[in-house]
Amino acid sequence: MTDYGHEVEFGLFPSPDAASAHHVLELAAVAEVSGLDLLTVQDHPYQARHLDAWTLLSVVAARTTTLRVAPNVANLPLRNPVVLARSAASLDLLTGGRVELGLGAGAFWDAIEAAGGSRLTPGEAVDALEEGIAVIRGVWAGAGSVRVDGVHHRARGLHSGPAPAHPMGIWVGAYKPRMLRLTGRLADGWLPS
Repeated sequence: MTDYGHEVEFGLFPSPDAASAHHVLELAAVAEVSGLDLLTVQDHPYQARHLDAWTLLSVVAARTTTLRVAPNVANLPLRNPVVLARSAASLDLLTGGRVELGLGAGAFWDAIEAAGGSRLTPGEAVDALEEGIAVIRGVWAGAGSVRVDGVHHRARGLHSGPAPAHPMGIWVGAYKPRMLRLTGRLADGWLPS
């Protein structure tokens, strides 16, 4: 067996069901008391039955002291990468470094389009994810300005920051060959469903 130098971590992936919001928070408390490392939630902003992922992760982080949180995965077609980077860095600062960022290129394009997002081809979605990662890493640099001249995501002279409290990882949800190559080149982790 190969040792890749990473500790094994265990977590919980509760459904962010708005009708049982209290149950999700109870599960988070149980996860922390049980010694789990991480709680992740899916991010489908077009799903009327789901709590907003960032709001839920923020409340979970505020009610716990050791549990790390992450979206699994943030819906980049409906989350502006500058705002997403600053939201993740802010929550990381407020929690003392307990946030990671899971990112996805998008799925369920009819629902994304219904929520105001642009329908992308699979190739365009991968390109948009690569540009989004560049913007996010630029914002997290915490110094200088961000310049990304992408087709889908741009930042031109944007002031960088805030920097996260710790070297925050970007974990990509991926399966197909091009996405897996992107994950290997640009990500810190892989989130298979």
